[in-house]
Order: sequence, then structure tokens, then C-alpha cells
Amino acid sequence: MTETTKTTINRLSDYIGQTVTLAGWVYHNRASGKVLFVVVRDGTGLCQCVVEAAGVSEAVFEAVKRLGQESSLTVTGTVRAEPRSPGGVELAVTDAAVICPTEEYPITPKEHGVEFLMRNRHLHLRSQRPWCIGRVRHTVIDAIRRFFNDNGFTLVDTPIFTAAAGEGEQTLFAVDYFGQPMFLSQTGQLYLESAAMSFGKVYCFGPTFRAEKRTTRLASDPQRPGDGGTEDLAGRAD
Repeated sequence: MTETTKTTINRLSDYIGQTVTLAGWVYHNRASGKVLFVVVRDGTGLCQCVVEAAGVSEAVFEAVKRLGQESSLTVTGTVRAEPRSPGGVELAVTDAAVICPTEEYPITPKEHGVEFLMRNRHLHLRSQRPWCIGRVRHTVIDAIRRFFNDNGFTLVDTPIFTAAAGEGEQTLFAVDYFGQPMFLSQTGQLYLESAAMSFGKVYCFGPTFRAEKRTTRLASDPQRPGDGGTEDLAGRAD
């Protein structure tokens, strides 16, 4: 593969008409005769890569055609505008290199149960729903932190383990800490009360835990293939 400009999917619109190289994983791979439509993800977004048999070597075409979901690769091609593609652009591939092919990736584009997804949480994070949730969560947390930081508050990381209840004792998570009874912190409030005497305006951002019965209904959503259903979060931020 010849040396080209390396970039990420979220910056492709800056390179329309230019040749670039992407590195990522196969999110979806579909063959239509002598054309392959490979959707690649790299953590910043999704990009449809169009591989035409006439535009690449036979070896490259066959290698890409056999790639399963989450195979890693690099692709080189010309960026072109395509409003029907994710992000409004696509890559007309001229070369590709397989880094590591995969077989029998467990989270396929079909419905999965919540328990299965949680057992494979490290892989489920690659699916679009948790990816989108993570991006939204990051944006919200960043805005909250900026507000407090810009208004003179000091961030204090409060303990996760505590020997006392911050609120109701009936909602404590008990843990064994090297033979000593401890609990997961319900709130950072008590620690912040002490810290405020040192720093003045303070805030913390969890995580905190409460052993409360959830009211969130876990449901499957057939409109979101590969993502299974909703999840219930065990912690909250104060």
C-alpha cells in the first residue's frame, strides 16, 4: 500500500476529492456482484467503502470479500460526496490491507437477549447503540464539568468504599474489603462537606451506588439489530 494521508472517519469531509487511508474494523460487509460495500468503523464514526473488482487487484478484492464482522483492516481510496452514506461521504477504494480477519463474531446483526449482551459487554460496546450512548454521555459530562470548573468549583474525587451510610442503610451495597465489612458509597456528600472546609466551592462526579429495585423495564427492540435491548445502570453521579 502506497503512502497516503492518514485520517479518521469524522474528518473525511475535509478531504473530498483526495486520496486518504483509513484504519478500522468491518462493521458490515455486503457483496453485489463485482462490487463490495464495506462499512468500516474507527471509533469516530462509520464510512461506506466501495470496492470495485475493476479498481483493485483480484487478491485485494477476494481478501476483502471474505472479511467477517469486526475484522481489522486499512483501506485507501478517494473520498467522494454521497448523501446516502453515513456521514454524507464514502470512500472509493483503490487498495486495502487486512490486518486481522475474524470468524464467528458473536454479536451479529440480529436480536440478542440482554443477558447475552452483558456477558459479552466488552464486544457489545462496539455496537452502535452503546457507542451513541457513550458519545452523548461524554458530551453531557463535559458540559457539566465545564460549568462547575468555569464557576470556581474544585473537583474532589470522593471514596468509592465507605464504612458508613450516607443516606438510608437499606440501600447499601455490602462488600468484603480484605476481611473488613465495607459498603459502596451511596453519595459523595459527606466527604464533600469536609472538603468544602478546605476548598470552598466543591463538586464530585461519582460513581455512587444504591441497592434499590429498578423500575426500568428491560425490553428488546427489533428495530435496533445487534444491540439486544435496553440496559439498567447500577450507579449514578452526584
